[in-house]
Amino acid sequence: MVKSPLDYIVMPAGGFRFQRLVIDGINNSDVLAANKPEMANEEICLFHRSAADGNAYLRVLQDRVQQSLANRLPLPVVRFADGEYAFYALSLDCNGLYRQAESTAAIIAALPLHIDAFAKLSRDGMLAPLIFPGNVEQPRRGLMALVPRLRKRASASTFLNLLEKYGIPLTGDNYVPFYMIYAWLSSAAFAGLMNGKKICLIGSECDREACRSWFTRFESRPELVFAEIPAEYVATRWSTMKERLLANIPADTDLCLVGAGIGALPVCVDTAAAFSIPVIDAGHVFNMMNDRVDKSNGARLYTHPRL
Repeated sequence: MVKSPLDYIVMPAGGFRFQRLVIDGINNSDVLAANKPEMANEEICLFHRSAADGNAYLRVLQDRVQQSLANRLPLPVVRFADGEYAFYALSLDCNGLYRQAESTAAIIAALPLHIDAFAKLSRDGMLAPLIFPGNVEQPRRGLMALVPRLRKRASASTFLNLLEKYGIPLTGDNYVPFYMIYAWLSSAAFAGLMNGKKICLIGSECDREACRSWFTRFESRPELVFAEIPAEYVATRWSTMKERLLANIPADTDLCLVGAGIGALPVCVDTAAAFSIPVIDAGHVFNMMNDRVDKSNGARLYTHPRL
């Protein structure tokens, strides 16, 4: 029988299950009302048996970052969704809101760098892929299994196949649901932890006054610095950007937040290793902090509303 990639990780063998993601203090009703109704399907997330609910995952993130800060340990945390799935399926559909890859050839050339980063991420950090029943491709059976696909459709299944192909494990220690990153970074708990810390914001633009306002609403006052990277093609050109970026990050930085699109994987992994600190792919929350939600085409699920 043909298997789905999830057959290898769902319980009992791999310890994962699907469950609705519920987090205290977050209600998605306004976001769902402003978007397509089927977005509600994304509230059903992949959970590991070690986490009872969304609040447990919030504690996991808080604890991991605190341990990294206290012990100067590298902790890259990276999200993966449709754009990344398309990129790793060698599809230029990855060029959605931002230009991520110049060509299929450019993706192929960059793939070894990304696979190496995956191995380091799975060992030292946390993967946060968007996996829900609606983006897991079911195996084709019967006569349909004999019909060749004209095009490889990017999905959570193709992403999981990639991880399996290169021996990248997805475990209770290195997995967190995609939306947990948004929930934690937009929370009072994260802002409180950052009070008095030095945060380096890595992206193509930064409104430091807006970012300061983001934290002061929680009575948190971190020191904010900015390290610029290009707005496009970080995923395929990271090797030409790496040294310049690392040189622009202060040595006493406590934590980095990254807005780099699909390039966030190598950026987070290499920066975390260079400075032995947490480096988090903030994505949409990076835009929220900069008061540029428009760059994300509107609000996203599981973000605490701005006060």
